[in-house]
Amino acid sequence: MAQHAYQTGSSPFTSSDSPKLRLSQLSDQLSPMASTHFDADVVPQAPEDPLFGLMAAYRNDTFDKKVDLGIGAYRDNNAKPWVLPVVKKAEEVLRNDPDFNHEYLPIAGLANFTSASQKLVLGADSPAIKEKRVTTVQTISGTGAVHLGALFLSKFYPGRSVYFSDPTWVNHHQIFTNVHIKIATYPYFSAKTKGLDFEGMLDTIGKAAEGSIVLLHSCAHNPTGVDPTQEQWKEISKVMKEKKLFPFFDSAYQGFASGDLNKDAWAIRYFIEQGFELCIAQSYSKNLGLYGERAGCFHFVTGASSDAESTISRIASQLAILQRSEISNPPAYGARVASAVLNDEALFAQWEEDLRTMSGRIIEMRDVLRSKLDEMGTPGTWNHITDQIGMFSYTGLTEKQVLKIREAAHVYMTKNGRISMAGLNTNNIDYFAKAVDKVVRET
Repeated sequence: MAQHAYQTGSSPFTSSDSPKLRLSQLSDQLSPMASTHFDADVVPQAPEDPLFGLMAAYRNDTFDKKVDLGIGAYRDNNAKPWVLPVVKKAEEVLRNDPDFNHEYLPIAGLANFTSASQKLVLGADSPAIKEKRVTTVQTISGTGAVHLGALFLSKFYPGRSVYFSDPTWVNHHQIFTNVHIKIATYPYFSAKTKGLDFEGMLDTIGKAAEGSIVLLHSCAHNPTGVDPTQEQWKEISKVMKEKKLFPFFDSAYQGFASGDLNKDAWAIRYFIEQGFELCIAQSYSKNLGLYGERAGCFHFVTGASSDAESTISRIASQLAILQRSEISNPPAYGARVASAVLNDEALFAQWEEDLRTMSGRIIEMRDVLRSKLDEMGTPGTWNHITDQIGMFSYTGLTEKQVLKIREAAHVYMTKNGRISMAGLNTNNIDYFAKAVDKVVRET
């Protein structure tokens, strides 16, 4: 019966077909599909990430006195990565925990990590926490938190523009572009004073459309190192409240900027006191040195209202859906390390000491660099080196000077003149200061 079925044509191939004929017939049947195949030729070559290109150039340089001031990671006085003593202790706690495992975390992350992270950034006595107006999702560090926030806003707050400081962390532009949120900028860095263009910032924010998103660096502004004062933050808050703007805080350096966790969170807490609905991207890469572990959180805070709990519940449910579709579950190890530190009084005290060590060394390098430039009479003013704060400093060097100092002295920094202060130490700061003096005078 099977042979008869073939002969009656119920199959596209008869039993007498040769292999070549059968392949030909199959090709004919598939030809309409073949015409719609993916054409890889339409994919353009993406430009190289300038920072990672700079890192590669540094690695390939064989000069023995080369200086890396591009990387955004802390280095000790010997230019080596520094594993925080508190992290080593926390890892020992994990290793000795008989219940330690590598199981999946819940979609929203490790609960004792996310709850402790809320208290860290908002304050343990925050009214938003007490009134259950906060929801938190563990993310792929700060980058993942910014992305999740942008994705959520693009879906539920459509049609709004986001305002970035000019300049801002370069990845902000790509993240928000990827989720189709229109980007605008507000003046921030003054090339003249090498400080904050406060009037320009307020003027532009004051003209933004109602409901616009304003991305703010809570402390240690990247890339300039220029932060508003507390009085200036109050003025920014006032203008944003009048215009009904939505604050999106990027908190990548809490405790790393000044060495004081509470001081570095002041702006966020003040905005919440003023009744803002807002969101926060929080990272533990810099302040715990967990760069490769990708530990972070996204927090959404609603305004005070009678149905705040219901609102935050709905927001949490939608964030969980977005998270599930992208990463399913966040990585566990870094969160467990951070949680051990955040939830143990002795470890937390050790962390605060480690933060003072890191921030203190960077502040010292600022003082020494400015002193050396002043002593040499290097043309220009250099007070901005010590006025700025955190890991980065905008030196004021031009792109031409940056390229010249790279060629002549093997000093690597981004083309806009930004340097990582963590790359300076007692072994190279004299060399660097003399290189700056020379390039400023000659170029």
